[in-house]
Amino acid sequence: MRKLRREAGEATLHGNKFWKSSCLMMDYLKRHPLKQGARVLDLGCGWGLGGIFCAKHFHARVTGLDADPSVFPFLEYHAKLNDVSVDTWHCRYEKVTKSDLAEYDAVIGTDICFWDNLEPTLYNLARRALQAGVGRVVLADPGRSPFFRLAQRAEEKLGAEYLDWAVSRPMKATGGILVAGETGA
Repeated sequence: MRKLRREAGEATLHGNKFWKSSCLMMDYLKRHPLKQGARVLDLGCGWGLGGIFCAKHFHARVTGLDADPSVFPFLEYHAKLNDVSVDTWHCRYEKVTKSDLAEYDAVIGTDICFWDNLEPTLYNLARRALQAGVGRVVLADPGRSPFFRLAQRAEEKLGAEYLDWAVSRPMKATGGILVAGETGA
């Protein structure tokens, strides 16, 4: 890890570790699995734990999207440790188009709504995803204010559902899950 940090540099947008909300996402997906072979876009992937979980457990074809390309060597390292592959996409959320999103069955994201200005950006991305035919959008968060606003708006306008969620393993984590779209995606 030290060697990767020296080579890749420090992440500039918080993609510098595994976030506890990844445990919430994995637990949710264990209980509400994706279809085998699903095409998954992991938003703000950072080190990619959510996407790697999907690749390993659902044989998903995963693309990790992040605005900070310095996270990709860490994602690739962890994917290799788990004997899966994950494609990478250096892009900002607002640049992802409906035609881009039409290539995916599910969109996931953990700990990605941490600034106030991300709430409308992620709402618009979720709306575009559903309009493009993405079957399910699942976002997990430890419970920040911007995420609560996103969840409320998505419930009102997209028919999304907000779920309080807690896990004790592999580490203790609490927060919320926002689910929009069909559960079978």
